[in-house]
Amino acid sequence: MKVIIQRVSRASVEINSSIYSSIDSGMVVFLGIKKGDKIQDVDNFVDKILKLRIFEDDNGKMNLSIRDVQGEILIISQFTLYADTKRGNRPSFFESETSILAEKIYNQFVNYISETEIVVKTGQFGAMMNVNLVNNGPVTIEMENR
Repeated sequence: MKVIIQRVSRASVEINSSIYSSIDSGMVVFLGIKKGDKIQDVDNFVDKILKLRIFEDDNGKMNLSIRDVQGEILIISQFTLYADTKRGNRPSFFESETSILAEKIYNQFVNYISETEIVVKTGQFGAMMNVNLVNNGPVTIEMENR
């Protein structure tokens, strides 16, 4: 699994020209699932993300987690995070997990965070979406579980 995390002051997802979901201050998590990723790996990876201190404290130091600031999370499935651009001009997505398995892992990822006190919103798995966000900082972090 790979995530791109962006600290945001607000974000929303549109599907078919309508707002599907939106958040205020928090983070947008773009989630890519790689072949070989296991549903059992989700919990530890999510715990690491939730403990990530990317929000500023009173001294302006990135020292607070999403829980500390009572922020919201918008999770977007993004198979293109595993694009291979080494050959030719068209990306290959060979490393991305199949849709059926990826959706199971994605759902576990969303469900695990939903069991916490954090407000969680999502896009729609496999849909064509317009993601609008205001990156605060800007702060953008890439993480991979293996």
